Amino acid sequence: MSRKPVTIKEIAKKMNLSVSSISRALHDHPSIGLSTRIKVKKIAEQMGYIPNLAAISFQKGKTNTIGVIVPELSEAFFASAISAIEDVANQRNYTVLFAQSHDDEEKEKNLVEKMLNHRVDGLLISLAKTTSDFSHLDIFKKNQVPLVFFDCIPPQKDIHYVVCNMETGTVEAVNYLLKRGHRSIGLINGPSTLYASKERKEGYIKALTKNRLKYDPSLIVDCDLSEKGAEEALENLLSNKRKPTAIVTFNDYIALYAINHAKKLNLDLQQDIEFVSYSNLPLFKYMDFGPQASVEQYPYRQGEKSAEILLDLILQKEEMNEEQTAFFKVYIESKLIEKN
Repeated sequence: MSRKPVTIKEIAKKMNLSVSSISRALHDHPSIGLSTRIKVKKIAEQMGYIPNLAAISFQKGKTNTIGVIVPELSEAFFASAISAIEDVANQRNYTVLFAQSHDDEEKEKNLVEKMLNHRVDGLLISLAKTTSDFSHLDIFKKNQVPLVFFDCIPPQKDIHYVVCNMETGTVEAVNYLLKRGHRSIGLINGPSTLYASKERKEGYIKALTKNRLKYDPSLIVDCDLSEKGAEEALENLLSNKRKPTAIVTFNDYIALYAINHAKKLNLDLQQDIEFVSYSNLPLFKYMDFGPQASVEQYPYRQGEKSAEILLDLILQKEEMNEEQTAFFKVYIESKLIEKN
């Protein structure tokens, strides 16, 4: 049978001191002499006393815990971002509470509520790709709990966020394909509600315009980022009267789905069609048929910077106790990485 945790009351009884004196000594209160504080801490250690962090947090009004919600913990992008977040949090003596929405809006709403119930001091979130209503996030502002978005962000102005510059990355991707001789280039984009989809589309149009090529809206197909959605988008583009010889896909996973489907359609991935994507997943360099190039989005940097901003906001709130008026909007420049 396990023994119950040692309480302050037991330490007080052993040392013949009041409970309040023991509590103040353990918390280095100046009203307790240094020698007494040292003795109390030594006895507490010998007795195996473990501080009740929940009680301490309640007294201080903070938990030294931050929440993180991402679509999928298993994705290489988020695994790298989470590693950075945890590194920064550890340096600042913060604990991290992780959760995944599985790209489901309703699950994301429930997780947001649970994070607040756990009294996190702040939250980092990369939105689910299906999220179209952002009202469940308003509660953070009402409760003055810092909130920072990264990677997948809402189309709102008064928010803190860290993202990779997808517009310039798309310009690089299209220019790369143009240099390889392609003139009919398709884009398998994500849902139109995503800010990242908007940036990709703008970069695609900008690259074509700068190269004096006509923009054809029919060469852009939105998809829900599922395997079936990617396959349907590919077939849509291949049936276009301006059948593309190259396609830019929303990310490496969509590229993988599209490439596999292209093989089933007996397309020659070296002669008939080429792919460029985003994320630069490490596994693609080991594949015979992967995208020719991929836009590096630097997930570790995104996670690191977003965590630093969140913890700075928490500290700022403690020190100033004023309403936030300036917003952090950080863009990390992307880079096109060629496979060969």
